[in-house]
Amino acid sequence: MGQASPDVSSRAPLVCLVVFAVVWCALAIAPRFREDWLLENALTLIAVPALVWSRRRFRFSDRSYIQITIFLILHTIGSHYTYSEVPIGDWARDAFGLARNHYDRVVHFSFGFLMLRPVREVGFWRGRPGRFAELTFCVAAVALWSVAYEAIEWIVAAIVDPAAGTAYLGTQGDEWDAQKDMTLAVGGAILAAMLERRLDRWRHDRALE
Repeated sequence: MGQASPDVSSRAPLVCLVVFAVVWCALAIAPRFREDWLLENALTLIAVPALVWSRRRFRFSDRSYIQITIFLILHTIGSHYTYSEVPIGDWARDAFGLARNHYDRVVHFSFGFLMLRPVREVGFWRGRPGRFAELTFCVAAVALWSVAYEAIEWIVAAIVDPAAGTAYLGTQGDEWDAQKDMTLAVGGAILAAMLERRLDRWRHDRALE
């Protein structure tokens, strides 16, 4: 409903994989804090092989592969410098007089905005309810993943080396950091859902022409 069938002959997934592999390998060299880098990349080293392995059973659209790749690259940049010390975030903080480096906030928002489409595709590939129910579920699913990630951060910070845990959390002294991160992820997902709804209507109107 409102989604085109993936082009199985497209090379987009391979291109995305190659681009991400090049960026990941480059940023794996001399990260600022190796222990934090290892923690940040644990899920990446599970998710990327899983995407490659599952391609024959379920293929995302080219757009979803591109959006997943963009998010993973943003995350990889954060893991190289640690989220609280990414240079572009420092530049924005100094240029606009901000209280902290907001790169992590941007990535959390991007998670919601970029990952809603893949969640929509994999969640309803065997059948769909109405569009509103579908998009509501997708926003809720993104929120659930955001909560799960914050819980993983807390558990890791509680059981690993304290220095690595502190860098991994990247709260920068904000006691409401986790709540703000989750709110931004949900906000990004809601914005993406609104865009999806507009695209659905546009495709529907074109189909009637």
